[in-house]
Amino acid sequence: MTAPEPPRKLPALTPETEAFWTGGKDGHLLIRRCTGCGRYQHPPTPLCPVCRTETMEPAPVSGRGTVRTFTVNHQQWLPGLSRQYVFAAVELPEQAELYVFSNILAPPEAVHGGMPVTVCFEHQEDVWLPLFRPENTPETPDAA
Repeated sequence: MTAPEPPRKLPALTPETEAFWTGGKDGHLLIRRCTGCGRYQHPPTPLCPVCRTETMEPAPVSGRGTVRTFTVNHQQWLPGLSRQYVFAAVELPEQAELYVFSNILAPPEAVHGGMPVTVCFEHQEDVWLPLFRPENTPETPDAA
C-alpha cells in the first residue's frame, strides 16, 4: 500500500488573490480585470498596470489556454512526494501574454509547447487550486 500524496502548500488569501484561489468553488477561473480599460492582470495587483486606476475586479475567463513553456520537476520537495510533475506557463486566450503558472495533469512526455489545455480545480480546505489538463480529457484534479 502506498502512502497518499502530501497536501500541497496552500496560498495565503489576500483581497487581491482571494477570488483567484476560490473561484473554482463555482467552477470559474477568475482573473482580475480593470473596469476602466478592460486589461486583465495576473498575478493580481491593486492598480491597473495600463491606466493606473484602482478599479480591478475579478472576472471569469474561459478556462482554456495554451502551454507556452514548461519544466518537469524531478526533486522530491516533501516526504512522500516522489513522482515527477509538469509546471507550465499557460497563456490564456483572453489577452496576449496573460499567463497562469500551474501544473499540467499529464505525463511529462505528453506535454509540449502549443498544447491546448483546460482548467480544472483541486479543492483543499478553503482553496480551489487551478490546475490544467490537456483539452478533451476527463477532469482528474486528484491525479496531480
